[in-house]
Amino acid sequence: MNILLVDDDAELASLLGEFLHREGFSVEDAHEGYRGLERALQPGIDLVVLDVMLPGIDGFEILRRLRVKSKVPVLMLTARGEDVDRIIGLELGADDYLAKPFNPRELAARIRAILRRYEPRSAPPSNRIEFNGISLDPGTREVVAHGKRVELTTFEFDILEMLMRSAGRVLSRDSLMENFYNRKATPFDRSIDMHISHLRKKLEGGDDLIKTIRGVGYQFCRTPEDAIAE
Repeated sequence: MNILLVDDDAELASLLGEFLHREGFSVEDAHEGYRGLERALQPGIDLVVLDVMLPGIDGFEILRRLRVKSKVPVLMLTARGEDVDRIIGLELGADDYLAKPFNPRELAARIRAILRRYEPRSAPPSNRIEFNGISLDPGTREVVAHGKRVELTTFEFDILEMLMRSAGRVLSRDSLMENFYNRKATPFDRSIDMHISHLRKKLEGGDDLIKTIRGVGYQFCRTPEDAIAE
């Protein structure tokens, strides 16, 4: 797997590159925003590790432009304590984030967790799943909401599939985090919440389809009546 590391700290990039190489990854680096965006849009990049603060254009602008043309997975690097940076990154389409300073082993673990979601999979033997006006086909990875096809990211599709397979039951944030990120949820980790928010915006009537169970997790409603049930 080829990782693109976009960070203006050349020394840090070199150290991370050496570590990730030992972990079995091929690593390229870019230390300026425009160069990072240019390389990220070219073939051969499996994941981008993207710092927020960069010369030229910052990481948010790179991610915004990247998402217009590419679905390549992106892990954002943010300053510790800057919750707003994490939220903005997820809103713009980042798959996950990691606050500086961090343990390189955690970076490698998060990269692997993201890449697992993007691994090609053979079509599951199960049939199309349909509830509450939403139709999901695991084989073609197509989602139709109230007769209209909906474009979802890999993460969004996988989260929706998990919710729909458990329609009517509550899935905890911990179970979702462990399944998709291999780590437990924390009160300040908004990754799953932001992906759920994106799903709701893309699905017609999404707020009535995916219900928040306060303090627990999320529930996909089997019927419109479930959305208003206590």
